[in-house]
Amino acid sequence: MKQSVFILGSFVVDLTAKAAWLPTEGETIKGNYFKIGPGGKGANQAVAAVRAGADVQLMTKIGQDLFSPVAIDSFTQESLMSNLVLIDKNNPTGIALIMVSEDGANQILVVPGASACITEDDLLCAKQAISTSRIFLTQLEVNIDAVEKAIDVAYTNQVEVILNPAPAQPVRDDLYNKIDYITPNETETKLLTGYDVADLDGCHLAAKYFFDRGVKNVLITLGGLGVYVNNREMFSLIPAMSVHVVDTTGAGDAFNGAFAASLDAGEDVFAAALFANVAAGLSVQSFGTAPAMPYRRDIVKALKEWNVRPDLQVFNS
Repeated sequence: MKQSVFILGSFVVDLTAKAAWLPTEGETIKGNYFKIGPGGKGANQAVAAVRAGADVQLMTKIGQDLFSPVAIDSFTQESLMSNLVLIDKNNPTGIALIMVSEDGANQILVVPGASACITEDDLLCAKQAISTSRIFLTQLEVNIDAVEKAIDVAYTNQVEVILNPAPAQPVRDDLYNKIDYITPNETETKLLTGYDVADLDGCHLAAKYFFDRGVKNVLITLGGLGVYVNNREMFSLIPAMSVHVVDTTGAGDAFNGAFAASLDAGEDVFAAALFANVAAGLSVQSFGTAPAMPYRRDIVKALKEWNVRPDLQVFNS
């Protein structure tokens, strides 16, 4: 049986500053903390999946500049460095400007740089690796043409596809029926479906929107409210853990990486979502993105201590 996770996604260097509050337009405030570290949705999710116990292959693209060693050091440390980490001599390594308030809220500006330059031709060297994986995970932070081509490859080879549609942007309608799991947050769900998911009825309507277009499973991450999970027949609203929030920046990435790892380990969508929900809860208790991704032993320990199980209910579409 296939068993590995292939992730196509971005790497950026996080330039993170913390202050008592987030500045408004035209406002200058003093910060109290600054850090440079590895980030990007693809890289963060890859680190999360590795630490959650998966065998992971990451395809991304970085520049050849003063920030590229941050990527190489991180990938080497997490056993993610391979010939699928492409070097672009013409474009810079991507960066993210992140501002975090004392209560953990954030504002982020991403300049994807080389990550946005992954091409369909680049995917030729990854076709074999994608087709022999069990799980394929991607986002929308890289070139959409490459994302769509990679999903086509995964689908053709019966590889389960997870799409984290972040940042939200339109995708081809015919792509939805190739997606096994879609994992938007509240904002992304509203942009893609038009439905507000502030309540359960809104979640149901958004799920039906995706189901009508062919998606097999819908998971809507709801921040402090937890995660809504629906497999067309049953649904569950899994609550978030009650934790002291330090930084929410990488919570979605922690969720997606751990979710992919749990599916790869053979769990069903509800058990995998519960595992991923705990991983996200652990990640927000630390500052940063990739460095905040929790290890499997800590997720398993927290799961046992929390002792919550998905409350499954029949979905009447």
